[in-house]
Amino acid sequence: MTSHPPPKWYIVINPVAGSGQAKRRWPAIQQLLRSEGFRFQPVFTHHQGHAIDLVNEAIHQGYRHFVALGGDGTNHEVANGLLLQQQVPPDELYYALLPVGTGNDWCKTYNIPRQPRRWIQLLHRLNTRLQDVGVVHYHQQGKQQQRYFVNVAGLAYDAYLVRHLAQQKSFKGGQLGFLYQTMKCLFRYPLSKAAVQVNDQQIIDQFYTINVGICRYSGGGMQLVPHAIPDDGLLALTIAGQLSIPEILFNTYRFYTGTLDRHPKIQTFQTERLRVQALEDQPTLVEADGEFLGETPVEFRVLPKALRVIVP
Repeated sequence: MTSHPPPKWYIVINPVAGSGQAKRRWPAIQQLLRSEGFRFQPVFTHHQGHAIDLVNEAIHQGYRHFVALGGDGTNHEVANGLLLQQQVPPDELYYALLPVGTGNDWCKTYNIPRQPRRWIQLLHRLNTRLQDVGVVHYHQQGKQQQRYFVNVAGLAYDAYLVRHLAQQKSFKGGQLGFLYQTMKCLFRYPLSKAAVQVNDQQIIDQFYTINVGICRYSGGGMQLVPHAIPDDGLLALTIAGQLSIPEILFNTYRFYTGTLDRHPKIQTFQTERLRVQALEDQPTLVEADGEFLGETPVEFRVLPKALRVIVP
């Protein structure tokens, strides 16, 4: 009986994740991996989108086991690298995230540990789960684009906030900084009229926010799509119409308690597809997994059980 050699892991490290934590912690993590007998090739990203290209090249070189060392943005890019390539079916690849970011929201759904010694046991066990993946078609400078997402996508205020944060060169992350920028944008965001087409129903309103979820948590622990199940073959949709600032502030606790659907102006759905179209000159903005993408018209669909993730 022949024994197979242990897999060689391709580890993508975002050195700026977690305000530089990933870069500072990597030497100790690397030493721990070596002491545990793992074979691996580490690579550092140098710019936005770099992880997608690195993963594509690694698959071409024969790698089938991947780790992302970073936060939700790194998770988004590495997952897109695995899903965009056409050399190997994505569900034949193994993917693990070591959460070293600011929000670390995707890992909350699976209770993935942040402590390296506990997390490394996941690599030893190789317990996997096939997760659904969202596909979003959006527009950027008049051209249609496509991106995958593995956690939560947001339109309207959510995308307005994500774009604002991306433009703030002085923003260093952290919960207090994020909360300050959230409140700042809340008073600036202009509601825009749009049409949401979901399950043969059209809903027209001036939307405060529209969230589309594969997993449950986003925005540093918020549950904007509390009904999301990562492998049910459906997108979880939450839409909030014209909410006043006092209403938003008074109901902030609902973002964290999973009770948004109890508010009379908030609706939840589950669907395989949906479309969002702006009804005014100002387009509705869209982000996915905390990464700003572009604007309407936007279409979403789900790919059932398309990504193999390593979980406890």
